[in-house]
Amino acid sequence: MNSKIIFLDVDGTLVDYHNHLPENAVQAIHKAQKNGHQVYTVTGRAKAEMYSYILDIGFDGYIGGNGSYIESKGQVVKEKTLSAEDTQQIVDWLKNRGLEFYLESNNGLFGSENFASRGVKTIQEYIAYKGKPGAKQATPATVFPDMIYGEPLYRDDVNKISFILDSYNDYLAAQENFPSLKVGTWGGVGETALFGDIALKDIDKAVAIDELLEFLGKDVQDTLAFGDATVDIPMLNHCQIGVAMGNGGKEIKEMADYITASVEDDGLYKAFEYFQLI
Repeated sequence: MNSKIIFLDVDGTLVDYHNHLPENAVQAIHKAQKNGHQVYTVTGRAKAEMYSYILDIGFDGYIGGNGSYIESKGQVVKEKTLSAEDTQQIVDWLKNRGLEFYLESNNGLFGSENFASRGVKTIQEYIAYKGKPGAKQATPATVFPDMIYGEPLYRDDVNKISFILDSYNDYLAAQENFPSLKVGTWGGVGETALFGDIALKDIDKAVAIDELLEFLGKDVQDTLAFGDATVDIPMLNHCQIGVAMGNGGKEIKEMADYITASVEDDGLYKAFEYFQLI
């Protein structure tokens, strides 16, 4: 088999929504690399959320912020952030609207004053929405263990900003107030969404994959992508083979080339075997 480049989403693909990493997923990655394949994570997480137990796996590189940051073998290929002015305007708008939020930066996750308390209900709803056990025990501290509080929120190193939606109107208002930026939702579909986020326009996982492939001098025909959520659909659609996790949503399963088992049921390992990567 030709050497392949494998792109893995993190949440719901590599790890479950309690940040549990199956040991055989690590084994699959190492075996694939030993066979000459390269493995990159492609995630909405800023690098500050790529905790040591993930980075220590030893990936060939990392695409973060849903495509705003690209790193390959320790070299930064791309880093695009919101301007300090944009960040200040967003922070001020969220505060004036009474919404709690956190800034996603490669240097840390920075929470608003009351995110830890206000976020409990929303985090529990998010875990329950994913159909995972233990939702009632989840808190922002368990999902974001290294969240930083009390630091200045006017920054120039922010990839994107996520905020809790008190209602769907908060998302619509953000779209109206920041037309030059990309405003999205996550943790639910349409009016059931739990979070909004704000980032630069023209950033997505598929665009970042193309930028990385150009840097590596590789062809998209030699790629596989794994994901579980709507935000992963562009990269699954773009890569030669798109694999949806068994715990994934209906939309991504309908468009995927192959559906593997869930994270908890050894989905990555089984798919790596199926495609003879290991």
